[in-house]
Amino acid sequence: MESKIWLSSPHMSGKEQSYINNAFETNWIAPLGPNVNGFEADIQDYLKEDSHVAALSSGTAAIHLGLILLDVGHGDEVICQSKTFSASANPIVYQGATPIFVDSERDTWNICPEQLEIAIKDRIQKGKKPKAIVAVHLYGMPYKVSEIHKVAKRYDIPVLEDSAEALGSTYNNIKCGTFGDISVLSFNGNKIITTSGGGAIVTKNIKLKEKAVFLATQARDKAVEYLHSSIGFNYRLSNVLAGIGRGQMEVLDDRVAARRQNYQHYKDSFQGIEELQFVDEPHGSFSNRWLSCLLTPSKAIREELRLELNTYNIETRPLWKPMHQQPIFKDAPRYLNGVSDDLFEKGLCLPSGSNLTENEINRVTSAIKTYFRA
Repeated sequence: MESKIWLSSPHMSGKEQSYINNAFETNWIAPLGPNVNGFEADIQDYLKEDSHVAALSSGTAAIHLGLILLDVGHGDEVICQSKTFSASANPIVYQGATPIFVDSERDTWNICPEQLEIAIKDRIQKGKKPKAIVAVHLYGMPYKVSEIHKVAKRYDIPVLEDSAEALGSTYNNIKCGTFGDISVLSFNGNKIITTSGGGAIVTKNIKLKEKAVFLATQARDKAVEYLHSSIGFNYRLSNVLAGIGRGQMEVLDDRVAARRQNYQHYKDSFQGIEELQFVDEPHGSFSNRWLSCLLTPSKAIREELRLELNTYNIETRPLWKPMHQQPIFKDAPRYLNGVSDDLFEKGLCLPSGSNLTENEINRVTSAIKTYFRA
């Protein structure tokens, strides 16, 4: 059998090693150090927009701290895009709050502005105004920033921008990860760049960044003794892993270009197959194409194709299962239009790593073409 083609594997540049070596040579193996400061500065320089960045142990930790910074607590309600990975929603429950799931629109597969306003009005009518909105740039495709933030502003509800999958994407030439009252990034092993595990909070408010760092380092007060007047967390990124991130930041634009090239290769290759559809970039949107995804005619065909590709040792996966379909959230309120359910049934994520070889991507396209010709 030919070698495995993975969905989205880490892609090291070789530039990471010098930063890691420096951490060892200077004995900065502790959780903090110059690589952490440098990594944060690198991200800030990349994002622009007066961003302040706190490097953390995961994107999930960033969402959790983001909700705390937005004062989400027990008994609150938080609107969350249903079509997403569970890490977007789980931290809402960490805080004792209730997720309110809102469906997607067809253009970007992200949170629907119309359903969002319906949900807000209904929650207010029921006596509880949502405390925050978690909006996600799914698979690197920017959500409808102008429309979503217009609704949020109308009702004075802060937006937590989940940009875990969208580093390198832009909306109207502004980097994703800079639109929210709080924004989050992820550097998990499958993301467009990685620190093995890691994430970050992004904010334009330096005081919020400082509070995030304080909470992420066990909320230790300024005192000679170990003094704590707040509950804290062990959420800071290590100096060694931040060194990996510094090397990865040097090749971020190359990684975006490679993933976009993968997407274009798939789209061009399947032009003659009417059964397959892709999500295009709306005007003003630029997607990093973290994962290249397509829509098949039905769940049965999606599954048959997935299993067929597996026989060729090619990893593919269905689109994220909507949160409102998850057993753990079966009782959560939801505002649906059927879009995310349909996307889940028909959608398939294809191998998308920036380290895909020409032979590997040709293996994928050839196997899919063979399936639809059979």
